[in-house]
Amino acid sequence: MRKNKLPEFTLLLEQFFTEYMPFSSRLSPNTIRSYKHSFRLLFQYIYQVQKKNADEILFRDLDYETIDGFLKWIETERGCSASTRNLRLSALASFSFYAQNRNFEAATVFANAVRRTPVKKEAIQPRITFSLDEVSVLLHLPNPQKRLGFRDQVLLNLMYASGARAQEICDLKVRDFFVEKNLYKLTITGKGNKTRRIVIAKPSGILLKRYLEETGRAGQLETYIFSSQTHPQMTISCVEEIYKKYIALARAGHPGMFLEKRYTPHTMRHTTATHMLEAGVPIVAIKNFLGHSSISTTERYAELSQGTVNRHIRDWNEKWFSHQKEEPVERKKENVLPDFLK
Repeated sequence: MRKNKLPEFTLLLEQFFTEYMPFSSRLSPNTIRSYKHSFRLLFQYIYQVQKKNADEILFRDLDYETIDGFLKWIETERGCSASTRNLRLSALASFSFYAQNRNFEAATVFANAVRRTPVKKEAIQPRITFSLDEVSVLLHLPNPQKRLGFRDQVLLNLMYASGARAQEICDLKVRDFFVEKNLYKLTITGKGNKTRRIVIAKPSGILLKRYLEETGRAGQLETYIFSSQTHPQMTISCVEEIYKKYIALARAGHPGMFLEKRYTPHTMRHTTATHMLEAGVPIVAIKNFLGHSSISTTERYAELSQGTVNRHIRDWNEKWFSHQKEEPVERKKENVLPDFLK
């Protein structure tokens, strides 16, 4: 479809993501990426319910019933939390404000629908973590003799060793990993483009160094450390599929373990924090290691920890090596989307 034939909704959404967001909003690349994902999900929902393609959607299609149905779908069909649901609503609200300032009449139905939709109160639920035994099982599942198995082994190891968020792992480039005074270090770019430098456990550092060498990435400073089968930079959805795959394998092989209903890549971050706390690492050190903006966020892990606090950090530093057969990660087909959302 030619650009001048596109609906006003699509034209304004493209301007929002290609002009306003990167140059005027001062939002971080990760926030922009999250907003794009919100609209990809909205398009997926509308396609399923209304059978409309992305380039056929009009502002009048985005009434209260559609927005409310989309947010309920986020929670019920995709199993997302109230927090994630509110994040998607925030993305819609940001665009509705932008759109109404540029075409008040066209965007009114959409803007009113968003304004009528309340932010959902988030229930405070205990954070799910893996036990030390469960971490050991997961880190031994990938088969390092296979290309994807080796990648997955390093990925799981590094996420446990660093406590990094999935997006932070996806954003890592070769230049962000270095050895200094026999210490293996990472420079991680987190929320709000804030960077932190951390030391990771020696076994994990050695494994990552070998991975970069064997995959030909060593020395290619601008290359992403982790890629998917189709993209030079791994995406969060790919990380989620990797976790889904190995959790399924772990449950099949260990029926008495992995009993929580749902695990995500963020579970590993919670696990790292909890195990560090149980190992006696000071809470302020954990805060800086994880990149929390507030100590109160880190203090929540103190309520979680059931283990003793007299073990040294090395008790969890040396818990990763891996062996298990690789199976291809299932790839989900994506609907056709505008280029600016890819």
